[in-house]
Amino acid sequence: MNAILNYMKRNYKVILAVLAISATLWSFMPKKENDPEKDKMLLDLITFVIEKGHYDPIAMDDKFSQGVYKDYLDALDPSKRFFVQSDIDEFKIYELQIDDMIHDRDLTFFKLTYERLQKRMREVEVVYKSLNEKPYDFTTDETINIDSDKNAFAKNYSELKNRWRLQMKLSILATVVEKEKLEADKKAKDPKYIAKTFSQLEKEARETTQKTLKDYFAFIKESNEDDWFVAYVNAIVTQFDPHTYYFAPEEKERFDVSMSGKLEGIGARLQKTNDFTEISELISGGPAWRGKELEPGDLILKVAQGNGEAVDVTGMRLDDVVKKIKGPKGTEVRLTVKKVDGSIVIISIIRDIVEIEETYAKSSIVEKNGVKYGVIYLPKFYIDFENNDNRDAAKDIALEVENLKKEGVQGIVMDLRDNGGGSLKTVVDITGLFIEEGPVVQIKSSKGKKEVLSDHDPKVQWDGPLVVMINNFSASASEIFAAAIQDYKRGVVIGSKQSYGKGTVQNVFDLNQLVRNNASMGDFGALKTTIQKFYRINGGSTQLEGVSSDITVPDRYSYIEIGERDVKNAMPWDKIDEAPFESLKAINNFEAVVANSQKRILENAQFKLIDENAKWINDRKEDNLISLNLNKFKAEQASIEEGTKKFKAISKFQNSLKFTSLPQEMELIKKDSLLGQKRKDWHESLSKDVYVEEAINVLSDIKKPIVASKEKVLNIKNRKDKLVKS
Repeated sequence: MNAILNYMKRNYKVILAVLAISATLWSFMPKKENDPEKDKMLLDLITFVIEKGHYDPIAMDDKFSQGVYKDYLDALDPSKRFFVQSDIDEFKIYELQIDDMIHDRDLTFFKLTYERLQKRMREVEVVYKSLNEKPYDFTTDETINIDSDKNAFAKNYSELKNRWRLQMKLSILATVVEKEKLEADKKAKDPKYIAKTFSQLEKEARETTQKTLKDYFAFIKESNEDDWFVAYVNAIVTQFDPHTYYFAPEEKERFDVSMSGKLEGIGARLQKTNDFTEISELISGGPAWRGKELEPGDLILKVAQGNGEAVDVTGMRLDDVVKKIKGPKGTEVRLTVKKVDGSIVIISIIRDIVEIEETYAKSSIVEKNGVKYGVIYLPKFYIDFENNDNRDAAKDIALEVENLKKEGVQGIVMDLRDNGGGSLKTVVDITGLFIEEGPVVQIKSSKGKKEVLSDHDPKVQWDGPLVVMINNFSASASEIFAAAIQDYKRGVVIGSKQSYGKGTVQNVFDLNQLVRNNASMGDFGALKTTIQKFYRINGGSTQLEGVSSDITVPDRYSYIEIGERDVKNAMPWDKIDEAPFESLKAINNFEAVVANSQKRILENAQFKLIDENAKWINDRKEDNLISLNLNKFKAEQASIEEGTKKFKAISKFQNSLKFTSLPQEMELIKKDSLLGQKRKDWHESLSKDVYVEEAINVLSDIKKPIVASKEKVLNIKNRKDKLVKS
């Protein structure tokens, strides 16, 4: 989930306090990778910042140590496929010592676990290769429990080897059964087709599994000691709450890109394919896309900076390749590329600012019964903290609303489903587009100080019917917006029973600001830590409880605990005083709107099917034991397929609505076929979306109160004054 950021960048006192500490604390000058002194300093920095800046820092005691111990081992070996019980017995002596080791700058536990993991990985790599040499026997009665939480660590090396055997057997069995179905389909279409034998399919499945595991081990080998130390650090900081998190330098950069939607580079998405770096997608509008030389599927062999010498990147970590390709706007990068046709060419690209279009708000027009409505999708509350002139969600939403108004829409749906949050300033500004002025959200610091963030602009961008769509994964800033609209009675909130339930505010501290001679020490990354909690204007927190929809629609998670309430170390729910505000009562027939929608939902066959599917998922969530006997496995799969057969109709649903782009976007699409394809895909998904259909139904039911505008009231008053004077 994206964290909500504190836009005022408070807590400079923490920085000043750190800088005032004795210089001996920062006397080390680490320069190389995997430098233990740098790791020790990083622990000093994060523990100090958390203790001084966290909203509610917990005691670093034995209970804390136990939490770190468990979470760190879960991060190292989540499926319990590497460590054996003797390793755990050896690690166990440190379970209650980690808190003391952090304060003592002692890395013994980390070093022990890291080195042991590397050893076990090398051993397992030999194991899986040997296990894949001979055919498997699928006539024996064996089972595997795929829920790793229910499994203990292997008692010994022999049991660990057997665990890998069972896992590989399951993978091969599932592949064989799927291949048999494909062969049967081919035979049905062409009676002359000679289907492959079970032995042939089993051999192919083993080869597929071998390749998958080879790719997997190649991927984890890319992780160096620094990467695993980040896992250790995050096992420490997430004990305070699930949203306090350490960003290694590369992660911090990715976080900044996700928040602003911009980066400087060539505008291409990369992926690892064996030892090669492959172009998976070109970002629309970026320099690589504009150049029309680089294509998806191309393999990057070498990278050169301007006229510099080309560096071979074959076998290099993906992150390291990305570092070489990215760079400041206006600089040149030369890529030696193997094209899909096998030819090798050198492509020169001038780097530029790349906007990641999927990050940004987008809107569509939909017509129902001759009336136009607008749908605005906002994936996150983005902002560029470094440059106020750049795009942010508030400016973009204001523009989308204005463009929809020009097209004569009679209602707007704000789609915040799966929106994990973002900038606090941005959500206040966006809420202000729909209300005159007033409080939007309340914030409380660790010392109990309360602040009310308000919209101070009396201008209302949209005063017509408004529906806000949320789901279980709408979090943080999304919940602030939905809660404010709900508290003001400005619109109708429709969606899951409740939203995610993240009611905390984080700030990102650049740890490099706290260290002298930073350039010589290297990059320490950043720490995102919880510094405040936010509350609705009615005083209630969204923490844990989230926002309850005015109209609840069934979804696949209806009967499963999901969200903040299902996360370890989540902060508690509480309540503060209400902020002074007046309900707008913008909907004349609110109760009727809700009742009509609920009636439609109960009678809607698609919603009935979705609810039935949700119950089926809930009933099956504990079914984790799978048979590795071919006949029994097929019977189990047949039973599952029979149970899910009726639910396939969910994905085939089609509503009666047609969605179109706005005229401004249509002009862009004429010049950008990739954008056109993305919009076509989005519109097709909307046309299969029963939730959007009901949101439009709700919009069409809303009756807006007849309230005279300020200008109209002023004109009436002036006319009365003239009559009195005359």
